[in-house]
Amino acid sequence: MTSLRDAGALVAQIRAVHEAIREEVVAACERQSIDELSAVVGDDAGDTVFAVDRLSEGVLLARFAELARRWPCLLVAEGLGKDGRRVLPEGTREADVEIVVIVDPIDGTRGLMVQKRPAWVLTGVAPYRNGGETLADIVLAVQTEIPLVKQNLCDAIWAIAGGGARGERLDRATGARRPLTLRPSRATGIDQGFGGVTNFFPGARAELGAIDDEVVEAVLGPTVAGRAHAFADQYISNAGQLYELVMGHDRWVAELRPLIEPLLARRGRALGICSHPYDLCTELVAREAGVIVTDPSGRPLSAPLDVFTDVAFVAYANAAIRSHVEPALRAALRARGLLGEA
Repeated sequence: MTSLRDAGALVAQIRAVHEAIREEVVAACERQSIDELSAVVGDDAGDTVFAVDRLSEGVLLARFAELARRWPCLLVAEGLGKDGRRVLPEGTREADVEIVVIVDPIDGTRGLMVQKRPAWVLTGVAPYRNGGETLADIVLAVQTEIPLVKQNLCDAIWAIAGGGARGERLDRATGARRPLTLRPSRATGIDQGFGGVTNFFPGARAELGAIDDEVVEAVLGPTVAGRAHAFADQYISNAGQLYELVMGHDRWVAELRPLIEPLLARRGRALGICSHPYDLCTELVAREAGVIVTDPSGRPLSAPLDVFTDVAFVAYANAAIRSHVEPALRAALRARGLLGEA
């Protein structure tokens, strides 16, 4: 179990922060047009900043400053200056903080701003260890759905290390809340299921798609005329992808963009954007729910808690699916010289 002080109370306070961000963003989505929400307003650490991203900034700092009165913290998030770090309460020395809190106030901006798909508020908490904290040190995590305007139900899921994962579903129309059952797929294979290699953006689609096809064919055999072996769902949110696994909707997902960079560089092409530690800061919830989450070599995720590091990961609904997919995925990566072995 986690050694964090008053972990249950900390979860409750983080959930309150998330709900404040959710209400602020949903209210703005109700008031503003898609064109207004999707306007490009800046660039932060190499990632495009849209108008919708700015909605959460005031709530984020004010609410975490309040939380820091009880748990002095090093806050890590985009928009906090060049290094993405802020010690709270203001004036506190970093050496005196108790926890590191890494936040993505809107994971899934691109889908939410055009009202295609919900986004998520993410927070992971690690004990402070002199600035060397990684994703492996996170012992408490909360993720909260930011629903579409037309959507009345929205979910929150959270976990404390060693205590399992929990969830709650809110009916925005009535205010009613009820427990949410988290149950990853128990399927033993990928046939007729959703899953695959993420392939969101131009530039690397051909290679990522080829890897995906090779994996599925290695596991299920060649495509048969008139039949689909499996299905893909490109949810542009790592938290959303993990939620789909936790809820039993998907069977596996692989985010491999950082591995493709050397191959593209040899071709004189740039990679574009990748996932970062804040996008994966709630992977603890998925693991506590029974999902297997690793790096492409099969090791636990261990990227530093910063806003810069590119992160690749693979997640499987269960061990049986991993046993089918992982060997084929590693073979496809090795064939391209893209896999550093464990």
